[in-house]
Amino acid sequence: MTRIHLPIYLRWGDQDAFGHVNNVTLLQHLEEARVRAFWLHEQRSQSLPTAVFDEGLRIDGSAPVLPLIARNEVEYLAPIPYRQAPLEVQMWFARLGGSSAELCYEVFVPGDAAPSARAATTLVMVSEETMRPVRLPALARRAWEPYVEEPIRFTRR
Repeated sequence: MTRIHLPIYLRWGDQDAFGHVNNVTLLQHLEEARVRAFWLHEQRSQSLPTAVFDEGLRIDGSAPVLPLIARNEVEYLAPIPYRQAPLEVQMWFARLGGSSAELCYEVFVPGDAAPSARAATTLVMVSEETMRPVRLPALARRAWEPYVEEPIRFTRR
């Protein structure tokens, strides 16, 4: 089981009136995890092996490709309290399709064995010029294939 592990720090303002991380804010943290996982660092040596997008949204010199969100689903399992230690976001792919990919997440509070949230996002690659779906670039497929495993099984449906 190969997953991408990312530390995501909370901000004081992430809390809501109930004293835990707001549900909408959690989606922003998942977005931050995606950006860190898939965008190349300015210093390429610091990029994760899953990073394929350059600052112009090009993959391996291709025309700009936009990874648009087609679907998000989140299952909140336990409140996430504010703390200074980062959350651990674990990410993997459930599926790599022709022009789309299903990305899965589990969010852990430091010291907890069980996730506080699990989520899935469907990404669709589209041409920046036409806004039409394009094939998942070969470089992205090669970089992401080692991180494919079983999809999230949501329990509260």
